[in-house]
Amino acid sequence: MRIKVIRSRPMKKKKVIILMIFVALISLIIFLNLRSQREKSIKVTVEKVVTKDLTSIVSASGEVKPKKNINLSALVPGRIIKIGVKEGDFIKAGDFLLQLDSAQYEANAERDRALIQAYRSQLIEAEARMKREENQYERQKKLYEEQLIPLEQLEAAKVQLDISRAQVQALRHQIQQAEASLKSTLDNLKKTIYVSPIDGIVTSLRVEEGEIAVVGTMNNPGTVLMTIADLSEMEVEVEVDETDVISLAPGQRAEVRVDALPNQVLSGHVTEIGSSALEKSGLSSQESRNFKVTITLDNPPPSLKPGLSATADIIIAQKERVLAVPVSAIVVREKEGSSGQKKVEEEGVFIIDNERARFQPIKRGIMGEMDVEIIEGLKEGQEIITGPYSALRELKDGHLIKRQEVPTKKSQE
Repeated sequence: MRIKVIRSRPMKKKKVIILMIFVALISLIIFLNLRSQREKSIKVTVEKVVTKDLTSIVSASGEVKPKKNINLSALVPGRIIKIGVKEGDFIKAGDFLLQLDSAQYEANAERDRALIQAYRSQLIEAEARMKREENQYERQKKLYEEQLIPLEQLEAAKVQLDISRAQVQALRHQIQQAEASLKSTLDNLKKTIYVSPIDGIVTSLRVEEGEIAVVGTMNNPGTVLMTIADLSEMEVEVEVDETDVISLAPGQRAEVRVDALPNQVLSGHVTEIGSSALEKSGLSSQESRNFKVTITLDNPPPSLKPGLSATADIIIAQKERVLAVPVSAIVVREKEGSSGQKKVEEEGVFIIDNERARFQPIKRGIMGEMDVEIIEGLKEGQEIITGPYSALRELKDGHLIKRQEVPTKKSQE
């Protein structure tokens, strides 16, 4: 019996060791398996849905122009003999500007007047002759009725009367023609003196005394003498992209910033929207088109000059205290359509549900500078994933997320 007891102890100890090794192996396998199946989290930035005031704008650039801008061109050819203004002068409507040499037009007017006088003298003589022929015809007619003269003599008197009447009529037409010529000559004579059509400022004087003013033709523009602008009413002409112009309407407010006036914001309103796209040479059919939009400034400062570069922010919509999220949080994904239909796109954001991402469809409203209005789909205070873009692109429903701090301006700098 003692011998049996001594032999059984090593066997029992060996079994315990084997069991312990087996349990350790099983635990190691389970540990390694769990470790291999551990879910990978995605680092994201998180913000809450808040209420704020939003302003939707359309930005465009252009230049400052006066509302009334008149280019005075030569109406008749002639040498400039006198200029009464200089560039930068303020003038009133009717003020003298410049004068062309009028000697030729004055001579033409005198010629037409003399010609009219000569025709009128001839007309008096012709009318007297016609009166005599009328009397002669009446006498011949009575004699013919009394059968004292033949018919041929009466007909000859009638021919002479008709000739006299035709001469009188011709002279009257010649007088009308000469009077029309005189009227045209006097009009040309009047066009040798230029006066200001409006109150304004001479913004450009392009000629000097002694130069020859040339009248424009179909292919060659005439001489532009000067430019007069009314600076009391100023506009900004900007070019708006075709995707934004459909949102504009006359009367919308605008904030204008002029490069030369960096510390001023000028207010204005939209007064004109181009109905057709601007034509630009070398523009292909695939490139976007721009439309001209005119903004009238409400109170332009006296220092504002035509031709200055400007940028306008046109306010197309404003809302107060609306739900808003950053534009960067908006995600567009495809979803299955109804039976037999193609996939359709839907907009939404990823909200956080138990530290996992869940796609939430939304309906958005106006677009602010960096935020967008949410009409349906979210509540104030909900946490949404706002970035980074690489994470939003790969994110799916149910993905485990790991929060990271939103970089501040100081940390970015």
